Amino acid sequence: METHSIVSTILYVLTITTFTHGAQIPSMKRSATILTKEPTIRIQCQTGSMLITIKDAPANLNSQFSGMVYPKGLAKNSTCLTEYHEQEGPLRYKLPLKSCNTMPVETDDGGIEFFNTIVLQPHLKLVTDLGRGYHVRCRYKSREAALKNVHRSDSRPQALTSAEGGSDRREHGRSMDSKDADGQLAKFGEGDKDVQPMPACHMKIFTGEKLAENVKIGDPLTLVINIDKQEEYGLHVADCLVRDGLGWGEQKLINDEGCPLDSEILGPFEYTADRSKATVTFPAHKFPYTSSVYYQCNVKLCALDSPDCHKTPTCSNRNRRPKRQTEEEGQPATIEVFSGLHVNENAEVISDDADSVFKEKTPDDAICVSQRSFAVAIAIAGLCLMLAVVLAVMCIVARRSTKSVSNSGSSIYSGPYTNTAFSHSS
Repeated sequence: METHSIVSTILYVLTITTFTHGAQIPSMKRSATILTKEPTIRIQCQTGSMLITIKDAPANLNSQFSGMVYPKGLAKNSTCLTEYHEQEGPLRYKLPLKSCNTMPVETDDGGIEFFNTIVLQPHLKLVTDLGRGYHVRCRYKSREAALKNVHRSDSRPQALTSAEGGSDRREHGRSMDSKDADGQLAKFGEGDKDVQPMPACHMKIFTGEKLAENVKIGDPLTLVINIDKQEEYGLHVADCLVRDGLGWGEQKLINDEGCPLDSEILGPFEYTADRSKATVTFPAHKFPYTSSVYYQCNVKLCALDSPDCHKTPTCSNRNRRPKRQTEEEGQPATIEVFSGLHVNENAEVISDDADSVFKEKTPDDAICVSQRSFAVAIAIAGLCLMLAVVLAVMCIVARRSTKSVSNSGSSIYSGPYTNTAFSHSS
């Protein structure tokens, strides 16, 4: 009976310990931030930027939003990230077209489309599973309609409240649905009906035969700048530079005479015979802190009937400056063109079996166990261990009990065997 009571007591204590441990498993409850319904995104295509309105953002119990909006990949960059503190009503976020990972691509109909991915994160410090990513894009009739009167310094997104949104109409541009004169081509000389309209100018970056969007460092790229086919004007490319799109750094590549400043980064342009296209091939490069790179050049138009229009820039004397009279009379117009792409780091690592301890596990080798399942497994393992201990104790107690019973009933065999009938005494 004593043995039975000891075993019952151990099992009772073990049962209480197991269920108490199971009750302490943390529950997966949500925080104060709630997601009533999926946010609604509205985009207005303005001149030089996208105005993004976010309705029904994840709010706290006071129906207020505290969190961040930023372009994908730029969560650490303060110039492209906007914080909202206890914001009520819709969120307004202005995303620039020429920076913050917004990339352009020319369409087949001659228009231009800008695209990006923004992240709505309902926390000011952490990345949570309530965060949402949204693809945003704007399409315009032409590059001029998209970037008319936009300065290079306008590179920071702005957070606008609901009240401020109404007064921002003066900055609104017109997208492809507009039917006014914003998308018309400009002309040389006001009131001169005999002058041909200015040809459209394009910049594209290719990797092989495809437009470059995501490449690696060192991949060969081809930068192509061209104007529409006509018989009046040719082009000269000058003042090229590469920017990071964050306002942190830029590097000049081609000077105002059309000569390269570092041929290992970007060499001289090659022109076609009709002076309608200029190309240069170069290895992909990037800034160390971001994958986005933006190239910008000035295209100077020249009259094809002028001998100077067909001359290749002379780059032997870098200090030679053209005369002001030549700039004013010989250059009908200057057009700014730009394009961008993402350049990624080379992820190739030389593997060595001797250093296999540093290798990361692939998803096929990894074993993922949830917190609740792990806790249950530990409890079961503890129960099995305790049962094994109890069984061992029971076996030891049983063996001792059997030995004590045998000793109490064996007194007739305790002494040496003697038979007095056969004893002999002398």
